[in-house]
Amino acid sequence: MKLQEIYPIIVTDKLPECRDFYCSWFGFQILFEASWFVYLASADQPPKSIAFMSSDHPSQPPGADLFTGKGLFLTFQVEDAAAEFARLQQAGLALAYPLHDEPWGQRRFGLLDPAGLWIDVVQQIDPVPDYWQPYLI
Repeated sequence: MKLQEIYPIIVTDKLPECRDFYCSWFGFQILFEASWFVYLASADQPPKSIAFMSSDHPSQPPGADLFTGKGLFLTFQVEDAAAEFARLQQAGLALAYPLHDEPWGQRRFGLLDPAGLWIDVVQQIDPVPDYWQPYLI
């Protein structure tokens, strides 16, 4: 199989809120929008994509129930997590996990999107010396 693209589709009843959130705060652009579906992509090359679908549309595949906020999160790896934290904090967004340096080598913070999806914003940094040693096989 040769994949052309892979992207998550989050089933939610908050399409406009999700669209506005990702476009306003993370620079996504609308590539397709209908009353039941929104497809967004970043301006990066290659673009990163995410889509949102209403829970009541007949094209919804079996088993794709309304997202409840469990079992999935997105990681946005950035060059400067502290700058992104400051930008979003100054804008008044509710940041659910404060900026923190993790011993395994990530500077990160977290927030929830309007659908309840956790967004983990991370920057790769040096881990604490020998942190990974017990985990290597």
